[in-house]
Amino acid sequence: MKQDYRELFKPEIIKTVSGLALISRVIVDGYLSGKNHSRRVGPGMEFSQFRSYQPGDDLRLLDWKMLARSGRYYIKQSEIETNISVKFILDASKSMLHEEDGLSKMDYVRVLVASLGYLAQRQGDALGLFALNENKLHALQPRIHKQHFNRLLLELINIENKGKWPKDSEDSRKLHDRAHKELVFFITDMYQQDHELSDFVKQVKTFKNEVVVLHIMGKKELEFDYSGNLTFEDLETGVKLKVDTKESKKLYLKSLNDMLGKLKNTLLENNISYHLFRLDEPMAEALQLFLKKRSKLM
Repeated sequence: MKQDYRELFKPEIIKTVSGLALISRVIVDGYLSGKNHSRRVGPGMEFSQFRSYQPGDDLRLLDWKMLARSGRYYIKQSEIETNISVKFILDASKSMLHEEDGLSKMDYVRVLVASLGYLAQRQGDALGLFALNENKLHALQPRIHKQHFNRLLLELINIENKGKWPKDSEDSRKLHDRAHKELVFFITDMYQQDHELSDFVKQVKTFKNEVVVLHIMGKKELEFDYSGNLTFEDLETGVKLKVDTKESKKLYLKSLNDMLGKLKNTLLENNISYHLFRLDEPMAEALQLFLKKRSKLM
């Protein structure tokens, strides 16, 4: 997959609805152009047959010609209709403003969610967006309408990263829709003081949904690619620490690997998928992951 789309990863493009929509189309269409297209499509994508109208169906799918001929309400049904809700839950704490090579974690997440959302929309799925920090919960409930995708992009742009992730959050209870199959992506850098992020995602998991943690980190964070004596600042607390990077690298990498190992084990024990994504790596893996997890719910 060509990496030309990364030239579009600029704040002035990412932070507009039209720009974010453009990037998502370029990424997804580029990915799909190299794949064999499936005939498994969602509502409105490929007509197959009619079925009787049921309460709650989208009125825009009514066939008015059939109504005129028969006096009955019929829905144009695609080859496979989906009841999947795709929910994105974002860590909106201030640590997500960490930046490498001009790209912050949050802007990377905006592009990632826009791309996954565009792919989900093409499948006919309902899209929902939630973002949380200790100050605010952003909530956009899942819907299927095409205009809803633009609303999701606008909400993505308007998310403000502040403070920390709340230690005792009951907001996970507001995120469940037990009437539908759910594919939930929890997107975070997993910076936590105790176990607040791990505890939250475990509360989101139910027997009916599929929960995937997308752990976002930078190359420098993962490799401790720094030199000299530096002062690091905690974006969430403002605490500063002077570090001799040469002496600290070995201890840092060991602590990081131990943390990642424990995190993966904890999530897997709770039947939650875990995937690490780096800011400088392509997004094709995330698109492939989405299709795989979605297929599991069908």
